[in-house]
Amino acid sequence: MLKEGRFIDLSARQLDIMNLVKQNAPITGEQLAEQLGVSRPTLRSDLSLLVMLGLLDAKPKVGYFLGKAYRQDNAALQTFKTLKVRQVQGVPVNIGDTLSVHDAVVTLFMENADTLLVLNEHKRFAGIVTPKDLLKVTLGNPNSGAIPVSMVMTRFPNIVTVMPDDPVTEAVRKMIINQVDCLPVIVEGEDGQGPEAVGSVTKTNVVHLLKDLVTGSE
Repeated sequence: MLKEGRFIDLSARQLDIMNLVKQNAPITGEQLAEQLGVSRPTLRSDLSLLVMLGLLDAKPKVGYFLGKAYRQDNAALQTFKTLKVRQVQGVPVNIGDTLSVHDAVVTLFMENADTLLVLNEHKRFAGIVTPKDLLKVTLGNPNSGAIPVSMVMTRFPNIVTVMPDDPVTEAVRKMIINQVDCLPVIVEGEDGQGPEAVGSVTKTNVVHLLKDLVTGSE
């Protein structure tokens, strides 16, 4: 049986999932839900986290089985558990809140970014803009390009964020629970003008990090 604390502070249900997969692989999500006495949607975030961490793998129409990270030495996962956000955060793509929607779209594609961090006139974090935000305002609206980003962005503090000294595992948890692909990394400004955006953490960052850790432990 898997024990508490072995894998990045997994919850009791996640440990139960791992045990069931270990004993019955391959096993479908529906079968796991039935054995645990919960609905399939209830398990969705748990299964997504376990797959992201490499503890489980999944094949369509086949089911779940133990992932590469589980089969390897636990050292890589223990390393992952100790990492802070500041060690994995990327350089954010920032834009001003007066920039037009058209220019935001151009920036998004030129920088190959999945989220733009919006700064106010004081260069402080004001919000975020995603491709979905821009798509909503531009579809069927030929004059949308001139609209300022401030009119379509999601404003702080109504945004899920992390701080540089937060554990990476907490960033992963927030991304899974809130179903977001990017978390701005912020610090409190010392002059009372609002928080500063110092980086971002994305699902892509985490996947590449896990790949490097697992490969390095081979």
